Amino acid sequence: MKYIYSLCLLCCWFAGLQPTFAQSTETLRSALQQIVADKNATVGVAIRSSNGSDTVSLNGTQHFAMQSVFKFHIALAVLSQIDQGKFSLSQAIEVKPQELLPGLWSPLREANPQGGIFPISVLLSYAVSVSDNVACDVLLRLLGGPTVVETYFKQNNIQDISIQINEEIMQANWDLMFQNWTTPQAANEVLVKFYENSPALLSAESYAFVWKVMKETSTGLKRLKGQLPEGTVVAHKTGTSGSKAGITEAVNDIGVIFLPNGDYFFISVFVTHSKEDEATNEKIVADIAKAAWDYFIAKAK
Repeated sequence: MKYIYSLCLLCCWFAGLQPTFAQSTETLRSALQQIVADKNATVGVAIRSSNGSDTVSLNGTQHFAMQSVFKFHIALAVLSQIDQGKFSLSQAIEVKPQELLPGLWSPLREANPQGGIFPISVLLSYAVSVSDNVACDVLLRLLGGPTVVETYFKQNNIQDISIQINEEIMQANWDLMFQNWTTPQAANEVLVKFYENSPALLSAESYAFVWKVMKETSTGLKRLKGQLPEGTVVAHKTGTSGSKAGITEAVNDIGVIFLPNGDYFFISVFVTHSKEDEATNEKIVADIAKAAWDYFIAKAK
């Protein structure tokens, strides 16, 4: 009789815990919904814990223009070909003067106005860490074009992605940016696959390289990193469209955020069709990252 009584108490205790766990994720979802509720913008979010036990999304399957987020995908495709022996990180690639287009964001061009010869590792670092458009298009030329990148991800079971044009074309025609799109859930899936790297999609050297340059990203400091504690490590890639007729189509940031206890979570945030100003758009991303941070910090206690 005592055994049955104890068992009933245990079952009641366990049953009482379950709503608490279920409510936790809903609490995060509610916080995200509150952040975006009064914003004149469409916001897509995907968040996943390191072990996959906590996942939250808003507009997770909607198509969003990638803008420079796709430079992360390009880097992964280049590194995959390096691992296959087609190229090497130290291989020298010429950046021709005619590729230094004045309309493209390019710290590489500003530092090297006549072009030059650069190792692939340097071009990858420029493309990812400082979002250099010239370096991006040189890497796409090396690969054989944007659709090679799309094909690579579809071969690795990332279906919700389209990469059709380079930066030169995308920046010259506002409407064409939507040819390069993904969903928040697909963006997060790429982060998960290539950070966990199991089964190995990249060699140890390529894996270490890409996550190093992602952690060195210097763009979008008011986005995912904007409200996190100073010194928080974030491996991320931003994307930005600018505005036309008062509409901003892309203020994006995707990445891995590392917690003080060594754990981490994956997060992808896309802001589109926004009539808000730049500061508000970036604050949306920062507020969402902070809400996720607070949630995972509380869970770790």
